[in-house]
Amino acid sequence: MNSKQLRRSLKVKWLTYYRDNREWIDNLGIWVTSDGQRRPSSGFILGVLSTLEPDLNSLLPLVVDLSSNPDRIIAVLGLNISPAQELKALEKAQRMLPGSDQPEATLASSQPKVIEPIKASPYDDEACTGVGGREDDRPRT
Repeated sequence: MNSKQLRRSLKVKWLTYYRDNREWIDNLGIWVTSDGQRRPSSGFILGVLSTLEPDLNSLLPLVVDLSSNPDRIIAVLGLNISPAQELKALEKAQRMLPGSDQPEATLASSQPKVIEPIKASPYDDEACTGVGGREDDRPRT
């Protein structure tokens, strides 16, 4: 797998994981703003991806030898993105493709089963608090 394919694969897997687990990820205190992009922390993203992408596990020791800064690693991998904004853009692109009801056509045609059609989200992307948008609306645990 070349670096371009790895970056695309990581992006698809990260966005799929985020979309599928957004409800609890949005409520974690792991959010940062890096270069104007609001995203989970680099360590969280790398931890998730190390379990989802076997090729990354063999590359991470070398990558960490070159740079131990997780934010830099995320940037080099092309993952310094806002997952909520990226999913919105994919949804919009999906609607614009004639005859396509699968967003894979816009993200990765080589990975047909990774991303399912994206439905409108009930979450407030800016506040990341879910429907209602107020902290006192969330159930206590």
